Amino acid sequence: MPLTSITKDAANLTLTVVGDYPVPQQRLWDAFADPRQLERFWGPPTMPATFTHHDLRVGGRAEYFLTGPAGEKWSGSWKFTAVDPINSFEAEDGEDNAEDENMPASMTFTFATTPTGSRMVCVTRFSSLEAMERTIPGMEVGLRAAMSQLDAVLAG
Repeated sequence: MPLTSITKDAANLTLTVVGDYPVPQQRLWDAFADPRQLERFWGPPTMPATFTHHDLRVGGRAEYFLTGPAGEKWSGSWKFTAVDPINSFEAEDGEDNAEDENMPASMTFTFATTPTGSRMVCVTRFSSLEAMERTIPGMEVGLRAAMSQLDAVLAG
């Protein structure tokens, strides 16, 4: 499994996910920057993601949906607020998620070179402690399942 840690910080309303991968930083970045690669690991195996739009630039948006085993769909979107190609990007949850107060408010992904390859750190920020406590149990299970697929994407 590529994830090396998942840390909850109630004082700062964050969930930090760290993954270490045996590939160059550029390769790891490309997996997140290319929607066809991203959709191969963003959703858990039982709820694959489909990205219908992915404009990775400041002010751009990503739009996607997850499809459940019975065909049910859940939509999501991000608005990119900062992009430093190969190094990082930040995104706020899109308007279509605004009605769900338990959704994370924002995410920051950073990518760095390590002695054995590269590291991804994702810090998810929540709007309240209640939203964090309600969301993290399912989110943590989903992240572990989804991100475990990243190794196969990076190997391809």
